[in-house]
Amino acid sequence: MRRDLQEVRRSLPPDVLAAAGEALARRTLELEELAPFLAPSTADEGARRPTVAAYVSMGSEPPTGALLDRLREAGVRVLLPVLMPDNDLDWAPYEGADRLVPAGWGLHEPAGERLGPQAVTQADVVLLPGLAVDRDGVRLGRGGGSYDRVLERLDRAGAPAHLVVLLFDAEVRDEVPAEPHDRRVHAAVTPSGVHRFRH
Repeated sequence: MRRDLQEVRRSLPPDVLAAAGEALARRTLELEELAPFLAPSTADEGARRPTVAAYVSMGSEPPTGALLDRLREAGVRVLLPVLMPDNDLDWAPYEGADRLVPAGWGLHEPAGERLGPQAVTQADVVLLPGLAVDRDGVRLGRGGGSYDRVLERLDRAGAPAHLVVLLFDAEVRDEVPAEPHDRRVHAAVTPSGVHRFRH
């Protein structure tokens, strides 16, 4: 299933990818989990800034560049992952596209201060990469295990973060394979809208 989904992604033309990125940015900013923080009435100097853990898309993943910039412009504190040698994730603040540096495996990572793996537990919303999700909220990742560790860390900390996977429309499936350790996500954002899961 992973191979088939990745092949479909690789076949998408650049203009389709670009349009998907713009739509994902709009849809994500409409999430009800972010709305209380982004409403004009709460955007005063004393309001708490929300924190979103996101990621820099690579290759034919649903593009996140526009989303990262819009979150930052809206006053959201954005954390991005930094891949460590053991495949776990450290986190650093997003300070703009010009502060992203090339890293291994074709990744781009923030150049700023490393905050430690536990920083993700401060997030109100965690945006996850994936290849598919099913109607029960089971997310199919790429198989590297980095985000399994992140989700386990959130569980151990009792963090109330909302888990949202970013996908293309056709990647919301009736069923995907699940492992006993899989943690279900609360929602998926695709270019056509927000999909909520009950579990």
